[in-house]
Amino acid sequence: MKLFQRKISIPAYLIVIVLVFGLLGVYSVWGQQDVVKGTEAGNAAEAAEVDPIVNDVKKVVWWHSMSGENGQVVDRLVTNFNAAHKDIKVEAVFQGSYFDSLTKLKASIGSNLGPTMMQVYDIGTRYMIDSKAITPIQSFIDQDKYDVSQMDEAILNYYRVANTLYSMPFNTSNPILYYNKDLFKAAGLNPDKPPVLYTDLAQVAKKVTRDGVAGAYFGTHSWYMEQFIANQGAELVNMGNGREGLATEWQLNGEVGVKALTWWKGLIDSKAAIHSAGKSDESKKMFAEGKVAMIFDTTAGLRDILDSVDGQFEVGTGFFPKPAEGVGGVVVSGASNWILNSKSDAEQQAAWAFMKYLSEPEQQAFFHVNTGYFPITEKAYELPIVQDNMKQFPQFKTAIDQHNAAKQNQATQGGVLGVYPEARKLTENAIGQALSGEKTPQEALDAAALAINAKIDAYNKMLK
Repeated sequence: MKLFQRKISIPAYLIVIVLVFGLLGVYSVWGQQDVVKGTEAGNAAEAAEVDPIVNDVKKVVWWHSMSGENGQVVDRLVTNFNAAHKDIKVEAVFQGSYFDSLTKLKASIGSNLGPTMMQVYDIGTRYMIDSKAITPIQSFIDQDKYDVSQMDEAILNYYRVANTLYSMPFNTSNPILYYNKDLFKAAGLNPDKPPVLYTDLAQVAKKVTRDGVAGAYFGTHSWYMEQFIANQGAELVNMGNGREGLATEWQLNGEVGVKALTWWKGLIDSKAAIHSAGKSDESKKMFAEGKVAMIFDTTAGLRDILDSVDGQFEVGTGFFPKPAEGVGGVVVSGASNWILNSKSDAEQQAAWAFMKYLSEPEQQAFFHVNTGYFPITEKAYELPIVQDNMKQFPQFKTAIDQHNAAKQNQATQGGVLGVYPEARKLTENAIGQALSGEKTPQEALDAAALAINAKIDAYNKMLK
């Protein structure tokens, strides 16, 4: 017992060492607790805390929003790249929806806990530029003398602002019309001639509507309204669609926007279309069940829709509708990859190498046939895997033809503004108010524009 009563003399320097390592341990735990916020963000943060260059292997952490089957395709691309590049290790980390992943990125800016490379949806472009947290892709292109002529010019133009390409396009889509060819035949319509004009679509919707079957069901997505006005050659925001300077005014409440929403409401009032309470998930379900003849959805959803229908009827695809007049076209949508400037030059160069790999015809062809997003590289269309897929699923060709048919101008180049996600939410609320009859289309869009313009003004003042 005396052994435990003996006073133990510990040198002061040992006490200091113990305390220092103890505090470092606590700090490490705190850091890990902060990082694990959000879907699978813990893995990304852990990767960020490790020295990015170990034994000459450069680590690239890529945050993305590709889930389900699309996520599996992304994992395959990463695995193949890592196998061919022993000096680089890419770690792909799913971060939830586009909105969620951008929110997490915003929280990480100013620290070293963010990724090397980030997939951001198209409407996040202005924010990413203004964040000052990125290295423009243009600088890597200029340094490498990288040939961008191999890539689709219209897609590149969306991510170009003031003649600078800020990010590398990755997954590209646009909205198309999906329709039930069997229901068209039953109504005496030509199943190979989908409606293109507003008036034609309204007439078709009425003809196919019967007990248990609605002519159309369009989710209340702001994206559709944005495409409606671009298809008429109108710009979403002022200042050359936000490309000649910071936008100060949302213009969806102009004549063409009101015309589109009034037509949409007319479909519902005539009982030829279902009033949607949400964006689009329910419409896809009802379409697959044969309860709706026509829906809008992204081209990237084609394979999922075909799988859901499972041969119960023949699925047709057509261009996004427009009025008889108009010299526009659809706007490029999807997402691009950005390089964060918080990482070392070596790590950024490794991310650039991975981006170039993703843009190769072979990778774009593989990505296209397995997801539905169309290639950003022209030569991908020449590869047998793409040509064979087009023969088996001719519906894929619609999105490509629609994309190529779009007139190249600032309207179809797409709008850029720093509060785009917020603007979409307010617009979707306005669409719901108009379709339900709570407000007229003009009143609903005017109210939304007023609120959006206030947000734009606050954003611009913050930048100054």
